[in-house]
Amino acid sequence: MAEEATPAAAPTAGQVPLQPKLKVLSQYVRDMSFENVAAQKGVTPTTQPAFNVQVGLDAQKKQDSHYEVVIKLQVNATANDEKVFILEIEYAGLFNVENVPESQIHPFLLIECPRQIFPYLRRIVSDITHDGGFPPLNLDNIDFLALYQQELQRRAQAEAAAAPKN
Repeated sequence: MAEEATPAAAPTAGQVPLQPKLKVLSQYVRDMSFENVAAQKGVTPTTQPAFNVQVGLDAQKKQDSHYEVVIKLQVNATANDEKVFILEIEYAGLFNVENVPESQIHPFLLIECPRQIFPYLRRIVSDITHDGGFPPLNLDNIDFLALYQQELQRRAQAEAAAAPKN
């Protein structure tokens, strides 16, 4: 995870603080795997599959004000307790981020940047599942703020559990 950033210039008396700037430089599929388990077994699901969707995020500084942010998505579809398909995809965006204070760069990268590229990932998932022989999977919107807060809480609990007890 990226922890460092170029500090924004501190406003002096009477100056308006600089607004954060975010520009998507590029976005791309970094890694993808789709496994049609049902077809490999020669089985056609007779019921609507249930979907288990897991989301992970990662960010790292590439150079100066450029950051790569990755949404890691895993979808497991099951019907009648049998795997139907497995989709794993890492979708990345390269961003230019300016005027964000160092103390705020981490949440900015893991909340605002994924919001910008998620609609494109959603479309790719729909196309992949359709092209894989299933009805298109239309992902629900993801609350990246809540996801970030959950990760902070999980880390705090892990640190508390690992801390030596007096």
